[in-house]
Amino acid sequence: MTDFHLEIPAQTIRFGPGAVSQLAGAIEQAGWQRVMVCTTPNSRARGHLDAIEAALGQHLAISYEGVEPHVPALQVGDAAALGDRYHVDAVIGLGGGSSIGTAKAVSMTLQSPPVVTTRIPVIAIPTTYAGSEMTPVFGVTQVENGVPRKVTRSDIRVTPRIVIYDPLLTLDLPPRMTAGTGINAVAHCVEALYSVTRNPLASAAASGGLRAMAHALVRCFTQGNDVAARTEMLGGAFLAGTALAHVAMGLHHGICHVLGGTTGVAHGDANSVMLPHVMRFNALTVAPQLAEVAVAMGIAPGARSDTALAEAAVEQVTEWVAQMRLPARLRDLGIEERQLPDLARMAFASRTVQQHPRPIGDVAEIETLLRAAW
Repeated sequence: MTDFHLEIPAQTIRFGPGAVSQLAGAIEQAGWQRVMVCTTPNSRARGHLDAIEAALGQHLAISYEGVEPHVPALQVGDAAALGDRYHVDAVIGLGGGSSIGTAKAVSMTLQSPPVVTTRIPVIAIPTTYAGSEMTPVFGVTQVENGVPRKVTRSDIRVTPRIVIYDPLLTLDLPPRMTAGTGINAVAHCVEALYSVTRNPLASAAASGGLRAMAHALVRCFTQGNDVAARTEMLGGAFLAGTALAHVAMGLHHGICHVLGGTTGVAHGDANSVMLPHVMRFNALTVAPQLAEVAVAMGIAPGARSDTALAEAAVEQVTEWVAQMRLPARLRDLGIEERQLPDLARMAFASRTVQQHPRPIGDVAEIETLLRAAW
């Protein structure tokens, strides 16, 4: 075992069908009085927000329903102003990565002068497989010189204190969102297994997450109302998020954040296109770790070399993308070839990209990778 460093924040995880009924008790136990919910308009339409507001009862201070993809800074400002006006002492992110990311950004804003300096904890209720609920990381899209750019940061203070995983809230998750956020969770596990800060906890969580998702992901896509499959998939996403929380991400996530923040493409779609290409890009450097990915996916190793198993893992991801009819090329996302050099330059400047296991010496390597995916 090699040397490693871990920081594990205190979190309460409540998991299982019907777990959302435990929300009020968890809030009362924590001593919070005025809670704000951050979510999307679609959450109200699906009935999820009504259920959460009813569960909160007297603890509900206000709901902000203006969450948008990739967490635009303008919406964070609006939500934080609302939270300040209603004197909230905790923030719930209800939904996918953007809702939970908005809750984190609001929490951070309300903890910064000149607003207030007391801690505003985050509660996460994920209804997708995005994984943000387990991490201290959030990204906010800011416009610089007319160009939108997603800026990520990490602060242990916004790691959700309470996470409620209720598979019943995922039964109406549309097939496309199931597929996209599911592939995103797969990507968390893949990157965790070859991360430059790989450690035993993250590796065990990533392998367990892949085993669960290999069994459940396509079932959830084809049979969305299968409670057992949804429960197994959400458990896999929990493990993927746990792995993500305890390692440094690399090239794959760096590129996907640039693609989403700059072009507006859905994070899951960016993952479905880029993951096979980045895995293949890494094969020469981290073939043994990608062989672990293959085995966790259920691929029998036999007498195959690590390089052959790494390619089998790439082929498995490619097959899942095809089975779930996800986009496989950047051009399918509306990205134009002329945009690739600028996207490559932005990705090369990303700290996430620079902490990748295969050293990236210049921007041309990233542009070549993007052209292969285009």
